[in-house]
Amino acid sequence: MRTKSLKKNKINVVTLGCSKNVYDSEVLMGQLRANNKEVVHEEEGNVVVINTCGFIANAKEESVNTILEYVQKKEAGDIDKVFVTGCLSERYKPDLEKEIPNVDEYFGTSDLPNLLKALGADYKHELIGERLTTTPKNYAYLKIAEGCDRPCSFCAIPIMRGKHRSKPIEELVSESEKLAAKGVKELILIAQDLTYYGLDLYKKRNLAELLQALVKVEGIEWIRLHYAFPTGFPMDVLDVMKKESKICNYIDIPLQHIADPILKSMRRGTTKAKTTQLLRDFRAAVPEMTIRTTLIVGYPGETEEDFQTLKDWVAEMRFERLGCFTYSHEENTHAYSLVDDVPEEVKQQRANEIMEVQSQISWELNQERIGKTFKCIIDRKEGNHFVGRTEFDSPDVDNEVLIDATIHYVKTGDFVMVEITEASDFDLYGKPVK
Repeated sequence: MRTKSLKKNKINVVTLGCSKNVYDSEVLMGQLRANNKEVVHEEEGNVVVINTCGFIANAKEESVNTILEYVQKKEAGDIDKVFVTGCLSERYKPDLEKEIPNVDEYFGTSDLPNLLKALGADYKHELIGERLTTTPKNYAYLKIAEGCDRPCSFCAIPIMRGKHRSKPIEELVSESEKLAAKGVKELILIAQDLTYYGLDLYKKRNLAELLQALVKVEGIEWIRLHYAFPTGFPMDVLDVMKKESKICNYIDIPLQHIADPILKSMRRGTTKAKTTQLLRDFRAAVPEMTIRTTLIVGYPGETEEDFQTLKDWVAEMRFERLGCFTYSHEENTHAYSLVDDVPEEVKQQRANEIMEVQSQISWELNQERIGKTFKCIIDRKEGNHFVGRTEFDSPDVDNEVLIDATIHYVKTGDFVMVEITEASDFDLYGKPVK
């Protein structure tokens, strides 16, 4: 009978949470591969590394359930080791060690060298920018900074990720060149706050300069901006967006709320008037821009009047893309000292009402696209459809363009011109045109 010590370890990395975690898992996997370790992503392996999310209640619950699931497999003898990393273990390590002691070891968000050591690997500094990408081959996330200096009352990210730290432009260009060499055509720029980029390294907001460097990378055709903060937005970014065809006319700018009393309590550093003007300035500078935002309903003290202000404003602003979350009361945040006084069912009802308004807006905007032709990138084939996106849509969160695969053939990873023939509230249907 073979003993465990003779078994060749296959390391299965399981990723939960946001695109920042996807990126971190890819870096981990790149390091493991460089150490000649056999590594897979969310497949069978006898050693499991769970990269957790600790952002809000639902994410924490999913992370804990995943840990418990793999601990049970370990106890049943189906796997040999379980390691936990990421935001949840950064935030709750002592509690987790006490409550789920059967995990081999817990690591925080900046513990990569120690995690690698536990997996029998060395951290290789020369691998900066090397990753084992897990997204479809045509796009990849590019994390331009880590951490956050913003004081938002509801957010635990600074606790889990620390202060804002920008990556140097030359490092990001090098990483992008390596991705392009592997066939990546779309870069999705991510950070807790893109607009803070460069303040620590260059003593100024330097996102525009970074974009001007990235557009020169051969093979990259689309660059997309995610997670911009509304206060102190560097308007020179819009000049680059307008001038450079590679920069998608798209921005993800989480606004969270619009009623002034809630914005003040959230410590967002802005007002309804300032935010509305900022969005008008965006649309004046780049009229074809798609604006994506996310909102929180049910924040402590949110009155029916505050909610109505938000709902009316969503109808007025006609965002092209919008997501809505219910407030999650998080320990060690500034808002945790407030009374979580909006009942859960009221939070859910308010979120549903916002999404009903948005669904109608999205349907109307999508109807306007019928008969028009758009450049689309084809991400995958699913059932009887090829699934693509326009420059106005980010993967996983936005509209998709569906092409009937029983009639048409397109190649995944390619750019294709598609004429839109039908539209629903969150999907477009089309046919490829020469």
